[in-house]
Amino acid sequence: MTADLRGYLSQISKAKELAIVKKGVSTKYEIAAITAKLDGSKAILFENIKESKFRVVSNLVGTKKRFAVAVGATEDKIHDKVSHAINHASKPKITTKAKFMENRSKNLYDLPIITHFEKEPGAFITSSVIYTQNQETGTQNSSFHRLLRLDERHFSVRMVEGRHLHRSYVYAKERGKDLRVAITVGVHPAVSIAGAYQADWGKDELEIANVLLNKKLTLAMCPYSGILVPSEAEIVLEGRILKDKTHKEWMVEMLRTYDFKREQPVFELERMYFRNNPIFHDILSGYAEHRLLMGMPIEAKLNKSLKQTLPQIKRVVLSDGGCNWLHAVVQISKRKESDPKKAIDAAFGAHRSLKHVTVVDDDINPSNPVEVEYAIATRFQADKNLVIVPKVRGSSLDPSSDQKNLLTTKMGIDATRSFSKRPEGFEIAKIPHSDKISLKNYLKLS
Repeated sequence: MTADLRGYLSQISKAKELAIVKKGVSTKYEIAAITAKLDGSKAILFENIKESKFRVVSNLVGTKKRFAVAVGATEDKIHDKVSHAINHASKPKITTKAKFMENRSKNLYDLPIITHFEKEPGAFITSSVIYTQNQETGTQNSSFHRLLRLDERHFSVRMVEGRHLHRSYVYAKERGKDLRVAITVGVHPAVSIAGAYQADWGKDELEIANVLLNKKLTLAMCPYSGILVPSEAEIVLEGRILKDKTHKEWMVEMLRTYDFKREQPVFELERMYFRNNPIFHDILSGYAEHRLLMGMPIEAKLNKSLKQTLPQIKRVVLSDGGCNWLHAVVQISKRKESDPKKAIDAAFGAHRSLKHVTVVDDDINPSNPVEVEYAIATRFQADKNLVIVPKVRGSSLDPSSDQKNLLTTKMGIDATRSFSKRPEGFEIAKIPHSDKISLKNYLKLS
């Protein structure tokens, strides 16, 4: 396993998971449209950008297969691998040889920042990881934040109130100071994934990434901010989040709908560095890569929390149809008739944004929407197995909810076999020895 973006691209290229686009493409809508066409399929490297000398990669970890490659695990062990890294975080080595220092600029228009959707206010960097000092603990913090380009030196920074970067920003602002930060674009996806998993306050996500990368990650210090960032990052920006300046912005969120307008803090560029022949990473909001980076950490949290609450819970999946955020399927080895409703309550308690929870038996694959619907069709009775929880706190992203008061109505479905019915009526019929049959021994397959 390598520790930079280029090594990861080489890995997935050898696995035929990378498409190369040599034709000239525009940052305005065209790259976004091509990425959308390949959603759930290959990663894409655009080598000829009309508005920039940089290359662009998108859909980088847009499937669980590539997500697993990024953390060095099989698909069914992704959460185990990340949890191990969180629990065994290790400091990366420091180097003075930063590859990102090969080139310099002070103009954000040098970057191939993508304009994605027709009603967004401009071009967004969607893959940016922001690093800052945690003033209370003395450690570093890194986290995902999307940036709207305002001019050649300024971005507006999307922050969620109460999250770690926002806490650091408020801490500095209350003391009359701007917050110095460094920003990377184009890192090994393990760095992005570590940042997305929302480690505890005071934890350094780069130490988690280092374990995911088999302790091969090296860091270099940025000269203006004094912050350590991956030495092989493609692009590094340094500057300040200004204490006294905001800008109104809005964007497409993971439900693929437009968020409401918000006043957000403004970042001012001091210096920008980039590698020779640099690669800019773009994430298409609301599509698979965005949803997996947001949803997989929550899925890991749900699996851990619910299994501690009910050991008979086998697996929790945030479904694609629920944008890997609003809908969960819980697989359970039911012991009591009350177990599914306990699982529903526990799921809503563990992830406030959940809107629908479906509980299925252990003979149903929770990742297969056809099998889940089959369970609902054959094991669910609405007058007995439906749980309705009205007017409770939900997701601010859900456009059907009361977004002013952040209230929604939640639903739980118990699609498990009833102990009061004959068990044979629910048994899925099997053909003996079918797993040993190979069609190539019987048919000429093209």
